[in-house]
Amino acid sequence: MTAYSQFSRNRTFGNMIGKGYSVKSAQLEMNMVAEGYYASDCIQRIIGKYNLDMPICNMVYQILYNNSPAAKEVNTLAQKLT
Repeated sequence: MTAYSQFSRNRTFGNMIGKGYSVKSAQLEMNMVAEGYYASDCIQRIIGKYNLDMPICNMVYQILYNNSPAAKEVNTLAQKLT
């Protein structure tokens, strides 16, 4: 349900990142916790531990934790899927 709600913290956070906000700026402006940010780090650790192939999760992690531009990551993912 939260992914579809315009009031979802994770959706709001993702929209802000997509618009070019830095993670820190988005967190400060929201003044709320977007659990997906921390979940992304946890998922990335599991991916590494079990050598999993999860390209969407990797993309999100690159954007949130390595400051990779969202547009670049989406294009890279799209090229991998074609």
